[in-house]
Amino acid sequence: MNQLRQQLHTQRMDDHRFYHHSRINQALHLLSATTFVVAYGLMFTDPALAALLAWCVSMTSRQAGHFFFEPKSYDQVNKATHQHKEEIKIGYNLSRKVVLMMIWALSPLLLIVDPTLMGQFLPARNSSEFIRQTGLMWLAIGVGGLIFRMVHLFFIASFSTGLIWALKILTDPFHDIKLYYKSPIYLMRGELIDPMHHIAAHTTSNHSTPLM
Repeated sequence: MNQLRQQLHTQRMDDHRFYHHSRINQALHLLSATTFVVAYGLMFTDPALAALLAWCVSMTSRQAGHFFFEPKSYDQVNKATHQHKEEIKIGYNLSRKVVLMMIWALSPLLLIVDPTLMGQFLPARNSSEFIRQTGLMWLAIGVGGLIFRMVHLFFIASFSTGLIWALKILTDPFHDIKLYYKSPIYLMRGELIDPMHHIAAHTTSNHSTPLM
């Protein structure tokens, strides 16, 4: 258990130090994480609404932070290029995220082509039912994306790597709130980039694997 805990901690810190330099990105992750926690609670009473909230608010804000605000220049703190970090990233790098987000954005077309989704739904009678069915489909895409990458990692890395990555993804909202709750304050002070003094003082060679 101690070894698993240490691996989870390493993955989280790699994620932070490699991919969350922008204070705007951090603030968007705070918004995303808070919304995800609400969505987690809704899962017990309204899974469709939970998925709509998670994808439309949490995922879009989180990925916007990475795509539009996170620096793509040379990482002076970790002594690594953006290309190198993308190549060694074990989770969803930007290219994989583009594919995932395209699947999410285009998936409602399936309900237009086949309103029953191969017998999974009754045809929607109104826009409200269509939206809720879309939410359930997005829930399946989210769970499927998590399981697919986890099992893939079992084969290309190790069982523990895949399992810990999945655990990290599921618990990221709670950790992100703890890590980035001050980010809006730094932004109001005009600080756009986290100096990461706590990381720079302990930078070592890239022996661990950065994640999503």
